[in-house]
Amino acid sequence: MPFSGHLNPMTTLARKLQSRGHEVVFVSVLDTEAKIRVAGLNFVPFCEKEYPAGVVTRLLSDAARWTGMDVITQWYAGFVSSFTQASLEHLPEALAKTGVEALVIDGSYRGLELGAMHLRVPYVQVWNALHMDPTGATPVCLFDWPYDPTPEGRARNLEGLRSMAEIAAPMRAVGMAYADKVGMHIDWSDRFATASRLAVITQIPKEFDFPGIPWPAQFHYAGPFHDDEGREPVPFPWERLTGKPLIYASLGTLVNGIENIYRTILQAAGSLSDIQMVLSIGRNMKLEDLGPIPSNTIAVPSAPQIDLLKRAELCITHAGLNTALETLAKGVPMVAIPIAFDQPGVASRIAYHGVGEFLNFDNLTVEALSALIQKVRTNPSYKAKALNFRRVIAQNRGLDVAADVLEEAFRKARTHVSQPHV
Repeated sequence: MPFSGHLNPMTTLARKLQSRGHEVVFVSVLDTEAKIRVAGLNFVPFCEKEYPAGVVTRLLSDAARWTGMDVITQWYAGFVSSFTQASLEHLPEALAKTGVEALVIDGSYRGLELGAMHLRVPYVQVWNALHMDPTGATPVCLFDWPYDPTPEGRARNLEGLRSMAEIAAPMRAVGMAYADKVGMHIDWSDRFATASRLAVITQIPKEFDFPGIPWPAQFHYAGPFHDDEGREPVPFPWERLTGKPLIYASLGTLVNGIENIYRTILQAAGSLSDIQMVLSIGRNMKLEDLGPIPSNTIAVPSAPQIDLLKRAELCITHAGLNTALETLAKGVPMVAIPIAFDQPGVASRIAYHGVGEFLNFDNLTVEALSALIQKVRTNPSYKAKALNFRRVIAQNRGLDVAADVLEEAFRKARTHVSQPHV
């Protein structure tokens, strides 16, 4: 998917495979080319007619101010469905151009695996966003519901899955139409019907998930795909840091255009005289639209996130999975303000594992945010648990785990004509 939260981990994984001697090519739309080239990877564009340069950037700008379930509904009915349809149409040409022997597909790119199945190309799916639990054992990641293993909790989760199915119906229709067109017979009642039989990998460590999900044998937990390299350099006024306790705040790169959230964060920062804040506002906001910037805050369009997290005592985040994992990898606790997509599910895991707290944006006030910031800063258990995750992530070596799984999966694929369900 052509978004930073997906591209950063996927390009890191691609570079890891490249470093092991594999020939890697990245197939995506034109707006991703700069990030992929910076990562030192070969790039082949496709869907150029449907998605010429600049189109995805404009789509992101339009979506930046959506919130909650409105984002998901409009996203599936619009961009995701048309993107999948175009991708399925042009996948054969892209594969012929590159001569690839296997595909690694973003798990959120639902439907593209049908093209791989039809073309009999071995494929593995990698979840860069938070994976979806299709069993009802835990809440769908679109909701911030707490973990509840009781029958009542499972009934709630199943209702969430039904809601998700309704929202995803336009994209599902694209997949069903494609399967009919090429003569594939899919059991659409089986939620794992198009999942890779070789491997499905999530970049979250098992320790950060909810317990008790009955995953199939080919599902693998790994850990963050981070190596602090392969990203575009971001300038930053390091000389302005004062040495006071640092709070880093960012709402990511997608739904990051809601002025009121930024104003609330700025006012909360201004009320805390003993800290300094760095606020990354993204490219969908203008500093002049946010009102006065407190003297203890550095507000910038973009920031070197990993380098700042190394110095931070707290991160205020939208609970995007990659920011959350990068923050945990540095042992930093969080205050989350989930807005849409998988962010509510990530936020609920942040709270469940005691590495921070979250506040729904509908209930966001300066007073509530300030209180949560102080709660997480002053209670040492949050920091202790975040440091424990730093150790877990370092020990798990998720990037190596994912590369190992991919190599073994494709080694097995070489010994079979096709995957079992193709």
